[in-house]
Amino acid sequence: MRYPLYAALAIALIAPAAIAPAAAATSAKADPAVAKAVADTRRSEANRARDQYRHPAETLAFFDVHPGQTVVEFYPGGGWYTEILAPVLKGNGSYVALAPERGVASTTAMLERNKDWFGPVTIAAFSPTTPSTIAPGSADRVLTFRNVHNLIMAGDAVAAKAFADFYAALKPGGILGVADHRLPEDQDSALEKKSGYIKRSTIIRLATAAGFKLAGESEVNANPKDTHDHPEGVWTLPPTYKLGDVDKAKYAAIGESDRLTLKFVKP
Repeated sequence: MRYPLYAALAIALIAPAAIAPAAAATSAKADPAVAKAVADTRRSEANRARDQYRHPAETLAFFDVHPGQTVVEFYPGGGWYTEILAPVLKGNGSYVALAPERGVASTTAMLERNKDWFGPVTIAAFSPTTPSTIAPGSADRVLTFRNVHNLIMAGDAVAAKAFADFYAALKPGGILGVADHRLPEDQDSALEKKSGYIKRSTIIRLATAAGFKLAGESEVNANPKDTHDHPEGVWTLPPTYKLGDVDKAKYAAIGESDRLTLKFVKP
Protein backbone atom coordinates (compact mmCIF):
# COMPACT_ATOMS: atom_id res chain seq x y z
CA MET A 1 0.00 0.00 0.00
CA ARG A 2 2.29 2.71 -1.25
CA TYR A 3 1.97 6.33 -2.26
CA PRO A 4 2.69 7.42 -5.87
CA LEU A 5 6.35 7.39 -6.84
CA TYR A 6 6.21 9.42 -10.03
CA ALA A 7 3.53 12.04 -9.40
CA ALA A 8 5.53 14.72 -11.16
CA LEU A 9 5.76 12.83 -14.44
CA ALA A 10 3.42 13.71 -17.28
CA ILE A 11 0.52 11.42 -18.10
CA ALA A 12 0.73 9.59 -21.42
CA LEU A 13 -1.69 7.25 -23.13
CA ILE A 14 -1.25 3.98 -24.93
CA ALA A 15 -3.83 2.13 -27.00
CA PRO A 16 -5.80 -0.52 -25.12
CA ALA A 17 -4.84 -4.11 -25.81
CA ALA A 18 -7.20 -7.02 -26.12
CA ILE A 19 -8.01 -8.72 -22.85
CA ALA A 20 -7.07 -12.38 -22.75
CA PRO A 21 -9.48 -14.84 -21.19
CA ALA A 22 -8.62 -15.90 -17.67
CA ALA A 23 -7.46 -19.40 -16.98
CA ALA A 24 -9.04 -21.03 -13.99
CA ALA A 25 -7.04 -20.59 -10.81
CA THR A 26 -5.67 -23.84 -9.48
CA SER A 27 -4.80 -24.59 -5.88
CA ALA A 28 -1.13 -25.15 -5.21
CA LYS A 29 0.75 -26.08 -2.08
CA ALA A 30 3.43 -23.68 -0.90
CA ASP A 31 7.00 -24.85 -1.33
CA PRO A 32 8.37 -25.96 2.07
CA ALA A 33 11.08 -23.30 1.81
CA VAL A 34 8.41 -20.62 1.36
CA ALA A 35 6.40 -21.94 4.30
CA LYS A 36 9.56 -21.90 6.44
CA ALA A 37 10.34 -18.31 5.44
CA VAL A 38 6.80 -17.18 6.22
CA ALA A 39 7.03 -18.77 9.68
CA ASP A 40 10.46 -17.27 10.43
CA THR A 41 10.27 -15.33 13.69
CA ARG A 42 12.86 -12.86 12.42
CA ARG A 43 9.98 -11.30 10.53
CA SER A 44 8.61 -8.49 12.64
CA GLU A 45 5.40 -8.96 14.57
CA ALA A 46 3.84 -6.12 12.58
CA ASN A 47 4.72 -7.80 9.29
CA ARG A 48 3.48 -11.21 10.40
CA ALA A 49 0.20 -9.59 11.43
CA ARG A 50 -0.36 -8.75 7.76
CA ASP A 51 -0.23 -12.43 6.71
CA GLN A 52 -3.97 -12.82 7.33
CA TYR A 53 -4.63 -10.26 4.59
CA ARG A 54 -1.74 -10.90 2.20
CA HIS A 55 -1.59 -14.72 2.30
CA PRO A 56 2.07 -14.91 1.27
CA ALA A 57 2.42 -18.69 1.19
CA GLU A 58 -0.69 -19.14 -0.96
CA THR A 59 0.17 -16.20 -3.19
CA LEU A 60 3.71 -17.41 -3.88
CA ALA A 61 2.39 -20.91 -4.49
CA PHE A 62 0.02 -19.47 -7.10
CA PHE A 63 2.98 -17.70 -8.72
CA ASP A 64 4.92 -21.01 -8.59
CA VAL A 65 7.89 -19.62 -6.67
CA HIS A 66 10.57 -22.08 -5.60
CA PRO A 67 14.24 -22.14 -4.56
CA GLY A 68 16.64 -22.26 -7.48
CA GLN A 69 14.84 -19.54 -9.41
CA THR A 70 15.89 -16.01 -10.27
CA VAL A 71 13.12 -13.82 -8.87
CA VAL A 72 12.82 -10.11 -9.57
CA GLU A 73 10.68 -8.10 -7.16
CA PHE A 74 9.62 -4.72 -8.48
CA TYR A 75 9.94 -2.08 -5.77
CA PRO A 76 10.29 -4.00 -2.50
CA GLY A 77 9.47 -0.87 -0.45
CA GLY A 78 9.97 -1.69 3.23
CA GLY A 79 10.79 -5.30 2.39
CA TRP A 80 7.59 -7.07 3.43
CA TYR A 81 7.88 -9.71 0.70
CA THR A 82 11.67 -9.46 0.61
CA GLU A 83 11.77 -11.01 4.10
CA ILE A 84 10.21 -14.10 2.54
CA LEU A 85 11.66 -14.17 -0.97
CA ALA A 86 15.32 -13.45 -0.26
CA PRO A 87 15.70 -16.21 2.39
CA VAL A 88 13.95 -18.71 0.10
CA LEU A 89 16.52 -17.98 -2.61
CA LYS A 90 19.56 -17.59 -0.35
CA GLY A 91 22.21 -20.04 -1.51
CA ASN A 92 19.87 -21.55 -4.10
CA GLY A 93 18.64 -19.03 -6.61
CA SER A 94 18.88 -15.29 -6.95
CA TYR A 95 16.84 -12.40 -5.57
CA VAL A 96 16.81 -9.17 -7.58
CA ALA A 97 15.33 -5.98 -6.14
CA LEU A 98 14.15 -3.73 -8.98
CA ALA A 99 13.58 -0.30 -7.48
CA PRO A 100 12.51 2.96 -9.11
CA GLU A 101 15.46 5.33 -9.37
CA ARG A 102 14.27 7.47 -6.46
CA GLY A 103 13.78 4.35 -4.33
CA VAL A 104 17.20 2.76 -4.87
CA ALA A 105 18.81 4.35 -1.81
CA SER A 106 16.07 3.23 0.60
CA THR A 107 15.95 -0.23 -0.97
CA THR A 108 19.72 -0.56 -0.67
CA ALA A 109 19.58 0.48 2.99
CA MET A 110 16.81 -2.04 3.74
CA LEU A 111 18.76 -4.86 2.11
CA GLU A 112 22.00 -3.86 3.82
CA ARG A 113 20.33 -3.91 7.25
CA ASN A 114 19.32 -7.52 6.63
CA LYS A 115 22.32 -8.83 4.68
CA ASP A 116 23.04 -11.69 7.10
CA TRP A 117 19.44 -12.85 6.85
CA PHE A 118 18.91 -12.26 3.13
CA GLY A 119 22.32 -13.24 1.80
CA PRO A 120 23.70 -11.90 -1.49
CA VAL A 121 21.14 -9.93 -3.49
CA THR A 122 21.18 -7.83 -6.64
CA ILE A 123 19.81 -4.29 -6.90
CA ALA A 124 18.67 -2.83 -10.21
CA ALA A 125 17.13 0.55 -10.95
CA PHE A 126 13.96 1.06 -12.95
CA SER A 127 13.98 4.13 -15.19
CA PRO A 128 11.01 5.29 -17.26
CA THR A 129 13.39 6.68 -19.88
CA THR A 130 16.48 4.45 -20.08
CA PRO A 131 16.98 0.74 -20.82
CA SER A 132 16.75 -1.82 -18.05
CA THR A 133 19.98 -3.06 -16.51
CA ILE A 134 18.55 -6.55 -15.88
CA ALA A 135 19.94 -9.03 -18.38
CA PRO A 136 17.27 -9.96 -20.95
CA GLY A 137 15.81 -13.41 -20.47
CA SER A 138 17.49 -13.94 -17.10
CA ALA A 139 14.52 -14.14 -14.70
CA ASP A 140 12.15 -16.99 -13.91
CA ARG A 141 9.69 -14.75 -12.05
CA VAL A 142 8.94 -11.06 -11.88
CA LEU A 143 6.66 -10.17 -8.98
CA THR A 144 5.06 -6.88 -8.01
CA PHE A 145 2.86 -6.35 -4.99
CA ARG A 146 0.62 -3.27 -4.77
CA ASN A 147 2.69 -1.22 -7.21
CA VAL A 148 0.88 -1.09 -10.55
CA HIS A 149 -1.46 1.60 -9.23
CA ASN A 150 1.62 3.75 -8.56
CA LEU A 151 2.75 3.27 -12.15
CA ILE A 152 -0.70 4.26 -13.42
CA MET A 153 -0.62 7.38 -11.25
CA ALA A 154 2.68 8.26 -12.94
CA GLY A 155 1.09 7.89 -16.37
CA ASP A 156 0.52 5.09 -18.84
CA ALA A 157 3.87 5.70 -20.53
CA VAL A 158 5.68 4.90 -17.27
CA ALA A 159 3.49 1.86 -16.67
CA ALA A 160 4.03 0.62 -20.23
CA LYS A 161 7.81 0.96 -19.85
CA ALA A 162 7.74 -1.02 -16.60
CA PHE A 163 5.75 -3.87 -18.13
CA ALA A 164 8.06 -3.90 -21.16
CA ASP A 165 11.03 -4.19 -18.79
CA PHE A 166 9.30 -7.03 -16.90
CA TYR A 167 8.73 -8.85 -20.18
CA ALA A 168 12.33 -8.38 -21.35
CA ALA A 169 13.74 -9.63 -18.04
CA LEU A 170 11.82 -12.92 -18.10
CA LYS A 171 12.82 -16.13 -19.79
CA PRO A 172 10.31 -17.62 -22.25
CA GLY A 173 7.74 -19.37 -20.07
CA GLY A 174 8.57 -17.08 -17.16
CA ILE A 175 5.79 -15.74 -14.95
CA LEU A 176 4.80 -12.20 -14.05
CA GLY A 177 2.84 -12.14 -10.79
CA VAL A 178 0.77 -9.07 -9.94
CA ALA A 179 -1.19 -8.30 -6.78
CA ASP A 180 -2.92 -4.95 -6.43
CA HIS A 181 -5.91 -3.17 -4.94
CA ARG A 182 -9.04 -3.99 -6.96
CA LEU A 183 -11.20 -1.23 -8.45
CA PRO A 184 -14.52 -2.73 -9.59
CA GLU A 185 -14.96 -2.55 -13.35
CA ASP A 186 -18.18 -0.53 -13.04
CA GLN A 187 -16.50 2.31 -11.16
CA ASP A 188 -15.02 5.45 -12.71
CA SER A 189 -11.55 4.79 -14.14
CA ALA A 190 -10.51 8.27 -12.98
CA LEU A 191 -10.29 6.78 -9.49
CA GLU A 192 -7.19 4.89 -10.63
CA LYS A 193 -5.32 8.19 -10.58
CA LYS A 194 -5.99 8.97 -6.93
CA SER A 195 -7.49 6.10 -4.93
CA GLY A 196 -4.78 3.43 -5.09
CA TYR A 197 -7.33 1.03 -6.58
CA ILE A 198 -6.90 -0.29 -10.12
CA LYS A 199 -9.11 -2.23 -12.51
CA ARG A 200 -8.41 -5.77 -13.60
CA SER A 201 -8.86 -4.67 -17.20
CA THR A 202 -6.18 -2.00 -16.81
CA ILE A 203 -3.59 -4.45 -15.52
CA ILE A 204 -4.44 -6.91 -18.28
CA ARG A 205 -4.25 -4.15 -20.89
CA LEU A 206 -0.76 -3.19 -19.79
CA ALA A 207 0.44 -6.79 -19.58
CA THR A 208 -0.94 -7.89 -22.93
CA ALA A 209 0.39 -4.77 -24.64
CA ALA A 210 3.85 -5.81 -23.42
CA GLY A 211 3.39 -9.31 -24.88
CA PHE A 212 2.18 -11.30 -21.87
CA LYS A 213 -0.66 -13.83 -21.85
CA LEU A 214 -3.01 -14.07 -18.90
CA ALA A 215 -2.37 -17.49 -17.38
CA GLY A 216 -4.62 -17.42 -14.33
CA GLU A 217 -6.07 -15.45 -11.48
CA SER A 218 -6.76 -16.17 -7.86
CA GLU A 219 -9.15 -14.73 -5.28
CA VAL A 220 -6.78 -15.61 -2.44
CA ASN A 221 -6.34 -11.91 -1.61
CA ALA A 222 -9.96 -10.86 -2.14
CA ASN A 223 -11.74 -9.02 0.67
CA PRO A 224 -15.54 -8.80 0.25
CA LYS A 225 -15.75 -6.41 3.21
CA ASP A 226 -13.98 -3.70 1.22
CA THR A 227 -16.42 -1.21 -0.36
CA HIS A 228 -13.67 0.47 -2.43
CA ASP A 229 -15.02 3.96 -1.66
CA HIS A 230 -13.05 5.31 1.29
CA PRO A 231 -12.26 9.02 1.86
CA GLU A 232 -8.51 8.54 1.39
CA GLY A 233 -8.66 5.57 -0.96
CA VAL A 234 -6.80 2.42 0.04
CA TRP A 235 -4.72 4.45 2.48
CA THR A 236 -7.83 4.83 4.67
CA LEU A 237 -7.55 1.14 5.54
CA PRO A 238 -4.91 -0.67 7.60
CA PRO A 239 -2.01 -0.63 7.87
CA THR A 240 -1.85 3.07 6.88
CA TYR A 241 -4.98 4.49 8.57
CA LYS A 242 -4.55 7.87 6.91
CA LEU A 243 -7.54 9.26 8.81
CA GLY A 244 -5.83 8.48 12.10
CA ASP A 245 -8.31 7.60 14.82
CA VAL A 246 -11.35 8.73 12.81
CA ASP A 247 -13.55 5.62 12.34
CA LYS A 248 -10.47 3.50 13.00
CA ALA A 249 -12.46 0.60 14.43
CA LYS A 250 -14.65 0.58 11.31
CA TYR A 251 -11.66 0.37 9.00
CA ALA A 252 -9.89 -2.17 11.19
CA ALA A 253 -12.97 -4.38 10.90
CA ILE A 254 -12.74 -4.17 7.11
CA GLY A 255 -9.06 -5.06 7.12
CA GLU A 256 -6.68 -4.50 4.25
CA SER A 257 -7.99 -3.83 0.77
CA ASP A 258 -9.71 -6.16 -1.66
CA ARG A 259 -6.98 -7.33 -4.04
CA LEU A 260 -6.54 -8.81 -7.48
CA THR A 261 -3.97 -11.58 -7.89
CA LEU A 262 -3.10 -12.13 -11.55
CA LYS A 263 -0.58 -14.44 -13.20
CA PHE A 264 0.81 -13.76 -16.67
CA VAL A 265 3.23 -15.80 -18.76
CA LYS A 266 5.81 -14.77 -21.34
CA PRO A 267 5.17 -17.00 -24.37
